Order: sequence, then structure tokens, then C-alpha cells
Amino acid sequence: MGRKVTVATCALNQWALDFEGNLQRILKSIEIAKHKGAKYRLGPELEICGYGCWDHYYESDTLLHSLQVLAALLESPVTQDIICDGVFVSGVTLSPCCRKILLIRPKMALANEGNYRELRWFTPWSRSRQTEEYFLPRMIQDLTKQETVPFGDAVLSTRDTCIGSEVCEELWTPHSPHVDMGLDGVEIFTNASGSHHVLRKAHARVDLVTMATTKNGGIYLLANQKGCDGDRLYYDGCALIAMNGSIFAQGSQFSLDDVEVLTATLDLEDVRSYRAEISSRNLAASRVSPYPRVKVDFALSSREDLLEPLSEPIEWKYHSPAEEISLGPACWLWDFLRRSQQAGFFLSLSGGVDSAATACLVYSMCHQVCEAVKHGNQEVLADIRSIVHQTGYTPRDPRELCGRLLTTCYMASENSSRGTCDRARELAQQIGSHHIGLSIDPAVKAVMGIFSLVTGRSPAFAVHGGSSRENLALQNVQARVRMVVAYLFAQLSLWSRGAPGGLLVLGSANVDESLLGYLTKYDCSSADINPIGGISKTDLRAFVQLCRERFQLPALQSILEAPATAELEPLADGQVSQTDEEDMGVTYSELSVYGRLRKVAKTGPYSMFCRLLVLWKDTCSPRQVADKVKRFFSKYSANRHKMTTLTPAYHAESYSPDDNRFDLRPFLYNTRWPWQFRCIENQVKWADAAFLPAKYLSRKHQLISIED
Repeated sequence: MGRKVTVATCALNQWALDFEGNLQRILKSIEIAKHKGAKYRLGPELEICGYGCWDHYYESDTLLHSLQVLAALLESPVTQDIICDGVFVSGVTLSPCCRKILLIRPKMALANEGNYRELRWFTPWSRSRQTEEYFLPRMIQDLTKQETVPFGDAVLSTRDTCIGSEVCEELWTPHSPHVDMGLDGVEIFTNASGSHHVLRKAHARVDLVTMATTKNGGIYLLANQKGCDGDRLYYDGCALIAMNGSIFAQGSQFSLDDVEVLTATLDLEDVRSYRAEISSRNLAASRVSPYPRVKVDFALSSREDLLEPLSEPIEWKYHSPAEEISLGPACWLWDFLRRSQQAGFFLSLSGGVDSAATACLVYSMCHQVCEAVKHGNQEVLADIRSIVHQTGYTPRDPRELCGRLLTTCYMASENSSRGTCDRARELAQQIGSHHIGLSIDPAVKAVMGIFSLVTGRSPAFAVHGGSSRENLALQNVQARVRMVVAYLFAQLSLWSRGAPGGLLVLGSANVDESLLGYLTKYDCSSADINPIGGISKTDLRAFVQLCRERFQLPALQSILEAPATAELEPLADGQVSQTDEEDMGVTYSELSVYGRLRKVAKTGPYSMFCRLLVLWKDTCSPRQVADKVKRFFSKYSANRHKMTTLTPAYHAESYSPDDNRFDLRPFLYNTRWPWQFRCIENQVKWADAAFLPAKYLSRKHQLISIED
């Protein structure tokens, strides 16, 4: 009897509503799986229509075209001699022998937190271990000669094994379906996912799968979307195959390949012997309620597999957060560029860390494009030729490619220093971007001239005796002029060089500045897309350091060493007189702490104060902690309205303030927070009475916490 099975799982770059492209990628993945000897192929969640259709799920067209693609799959000879399991609206499993639908397994736990809104469009199946007969649409009946198919919570029984499916979120629930399925004899678990990238998330995903098979034994296949599905999210692949707590196949987390298929050849007897010696599991299995079984007259193994070598376990290779930043947003940029049919990017390069990081992401993208072409990726080659409008072009040098795709511009004003200008120019030279230097002073003077002509008043900077309102307005007009200039050059700079096409404008505001609102509404942070908008300043600095070493860009060292500054106020003897942290009244490291407490820990002003009173007890007095928290919430709430116009940004951080879907809050607050701040003040009085200031305490006493 055969006992070795070869199974396949996929990571596909499926685009929302791209039915033609999605069909071709599904067929290609099945062909690859069969070529590698697989008898079972798993695809990602909602692979026919794409995961990110959002309110298009309400449209009958989405259902109609999905059914048409399903019919095309049933008609294709490619789907013969293999069980094809994917997700259409629910899990649809195709028969390998007679082009029939074996089972529709609906999702039982819907993701509805963070960026997910599945309960808006779908209803979960709530009848555990029950099925009903589902009447197929006529176009499918005509092909399969089936009137109905089983619909519900069931498993497949082939001649040699048992297969059970769970869908994405179900792996993350407290009592996942694989637990009871495994106890009921299911040996192969499959999970069709639509899981997007967040920094440091891969560990959790891998741990869930390995732990599932460690406790219960079995083979686990996870498929996932990959790429940008048309919005702020990047789906990061990481398809995998695990057995009995070990990984046997690892897919790439970031790549430009639209189709990636993993296979592993595993021995079902290894699952059975692993389970046999876990007596506690076997006792639990004797009490479990059985699942309905759909019998399939097909075997995943065969006698001919006897000499087939088995796959060996491997160690999962993780990227560092800096590496994740260098790869994920770069792949996201590539998908936006090729699908928007634009000719490149325009970036206002200020000589600071944020815009330098954005430039480095484009340069990293160019590296990945050259590597993909070098390794024979014909889709990437065709896309880049279309972007640069040259049918015979083949990119080989990332620096040369960056010169074609990235236009950088240093927009100087009378408040700009020589240092930032030099740093921007040096970085542009080293990455190869087409660089422009210009002065915005004539435009700023023209705008202020209109104001003075109408009002008869001329505002002044604070250093020249002006009020804070005048000072802020004079800074904002510079920032907003830069946005206008950026869009003008994005539309016409290629035209001026005799080249076709326009450019996507890139923003470069980080997640910490957005959280506090330390940006001008409709300034250079306003752009088409922002690859760093979901990344903290701390992580960005680590990424820039990585780029300095990996890409040999020495200009980045001086950028890292320079103080962060907006350069919107007058210089003092030719030197920068304004720094970001001084302007904000808070450090970037503190902003990261505030951000995680506000969003991840879900604290308001009072709870945040209580947390920080303990966290910062060795460095700050209760009064200092109170002042910091009140300052943050006052500025955060006053500037929250800016989040409503924030440029669409790559989602990478768990405390992103993105107002579109992830962080739903009011944008008009009582910025005085009278009740909350009064509670803080009452706690400060108690803390001051209970404890002496930290600087008067001995080292021993400094270890006392507020709970003591």
C-alpha cells in the first residue's frame, strides 16, 4: 500500500476583480503543482475574485464573474487528476476525476478586527459538524451534472487519508477547527488565508501552525495571498507545509513572483505513529463527535511513490524588522507602479531620514526587479518594459533602473541649510535617481504677496517678533507650496525630457509624526501613496542603517547623524535653529510608546498615565509623567482631523493611526479632556504624597513600583 503523499500549497498575487488575471494565475499554480507530482493543491482565500473587493462583494457582478471563472476552472483539462481546493466565497473543492464539486466548506469564524471587516459582507456558518444540500447555479450544473453539493462543516475521505479545511481566521481562534478534526482522524489540515503583512507578524503565524501539529500531529498546509491587492495592505505570502511540529517547506515572504507553489512529499505513517504514542490525545479522540465525511474515490498516494524521497524538515528563516521594511514596502511599490500604468515616482528629497528611507525603498525595489529579471521572471520583464516604454529594454543595474523610475527634487527655501541640500544631492547620486534642485522662494513670496495686497498686513516669524499664529502660517505656506510643485513636476517632468507618462508622487511622513499630527495638512506628506506611513522613526533609522551597509550608500551615514528638522523657520547664522523633537515637545521613542499604549493596549489618558507612572518611574516624577501624557493627548486630539486626509500608506505597524479603516476615531475632540485630566491630577497628588521624587530615592527604593 502507498503511504507517501505529495501535496502543494500556493502564494498567489491575486488582484481584486482581476478575474482574467486571477484565473490564469490559478491555472498556472495547478500546472506547477501537477508538474511537481502533487495530487492535492491548496490556494489562498477568495483567490478567484481577490480578497480586497470590499463593498464590491455586495455587487451581483462579483458573484456572477466568480462563478464564470469557477466554470472555466471546471472545464479546463488542467484541473484533472488533482484535488483542487481554494476559496471562492466559501471553500470549494473540485473532484480530480470527473470535474465535480466535492464540497463547499463555508468559513466559520470571520476576521473583524484591525483592517478586517468580513462581517460587513459575510455571515459565518454556525452549525458545527452539520451540512445541507446546496443547489448549484445552472451554469455550474450544466458542467458538473450535479444539482446539489454538500455545504457545511465536513471533511473529505479519500482512499488513503482524510482532509479537513479551516479558513484563515479559524487558525487564530481559541478553539480552532483543526483540534476536533484531528481528534476525529483528519490527517491533512489545510488553511486558505488572506493574511496581510505587519512587522514581526511572521513568528505568530508560523508558531500557530507548528503548535497545531505538535499537539495533535498531522500535516498542515497554509496558502496565502501575496502582493498588493489594491489598497494599503500587502499580503506577504509565507505559504508553508508542516508536519508533527516541524516545517517541511517555506515560501518566500516577499518576492515579485506572482505565482509561487510549494510541495512536500510526506509519509502518512509518520502522522499515525506520532499520534499513537500521545495517550492524552487518543483519550480525547475517543470522546470527540464525528464530522460528516464526503467520500472521494481518489488516492493521494500510489504504489509508484515507494521510491520517492521524503522531504526533510527545515528551520524557518525569519527576516529582521529592517529587512522586512526593505522588502515589503518595495514590493508594494512595484505592484502600485505596474498596475497604475505610471512611468515612475516623484519624491521630494529633503536630506532627512524619512525621505531618504523612501528613496531607499525605491532603490530596493529596483534591486528586486533586476534580480527577478536575472532569474528569468518574464512577467516582471514585460512589466518593466511597459513602464519605461521600451520593448527591448532589460534592466541589469539597479542604479541605472532607478534613474529611469525615480525623480527626486530638493525644494530649497531661504530657511534651508547647505547641509541638507548636500545630503540630498549625494544620496541621489549614489542611488542614481534623476535629481532636480530648485527654490520655492519665488512661489512663497508670490502667495504672501497676495495676502499682503488684500489685507495690508505682513506676518513675521517668531524670531522676528511675530506671534505663534504668524510663525505657523509662514511655515505652512512653504510646506503647501512644495506639494503644488511636487504634483506639477510629477505630471510634466518626463514630458520636459521628451519621455512619455507621468509619475506617482511619494509621501514620506512616518507613523509617529502622523500619530501626533506633526505635519502640515496638504504639504509634502500629501501624495499618491506613502510607503513609510505605517513605520516608526526608530524602525526607519534601523532600515536606513541596513541600506547604508547592504547597498553601500555612504551618504546615508551623514543623514543618520544629522538632527531631524523641518527647516521651515529662519536659520541662525546659517545653521538649523529648528528640530522636530523640540517642535513636538516629545521624542520619537516616546511617541512609539504612546502609540502602542493608545492603540494596542487601548489606553485613554488616565490609563496611559498609570502605565507610564510605573514604566518611567526611574526617570520621571509623577508630575513629569502627567505633563507628558497631557501634552501628547492635547496635541493628538487637536490634530486628529489631519488623519482624514492622510495619504494612503503601507500598513506595517500595529499602532497606525490610519483613519480609513484601521483606527476608527472621532476627528473633533474636546482637546482639554477635563474629566480625564482631572483624574490624572488626582493621581499625581496621591503619588506625590506616597513617594518622594525619584532623584531623592536610593537605588534600592527606586525599584519600588506604584502597586507597592
